[in-house]
Amino acid sequence: MRKLFFLFLILSASCDELIDIEEIEGPCTIILKDGTNILTNGNIEILKSTGVMTYRDEKDKLWSLTPEEYESYDCSPN
Repeated sequence: MRKLFFLFLILSASCDELIDIEEIEGPCTIILKDGTNILTNGNIEILKSTGVMTYRDEKDKLWSLTPEEYESYDCSPN
């Protein structure tokens, strides 16, 4: 019984971490603090607890931006 309870605690903690991610449908325009823009073809994800944004470029390479690096974003689903 004790092992089952411990397993339940681990699984519920893992689910809470998944809820911390906000996925926003793309394409998106990300405006950086220096005034330049990044255009994405796909979705972006933002980790609510830290504000870190991830996106993929045209070559499917994964990139991350901290809140200190981006000003805002605008996404319009297809």
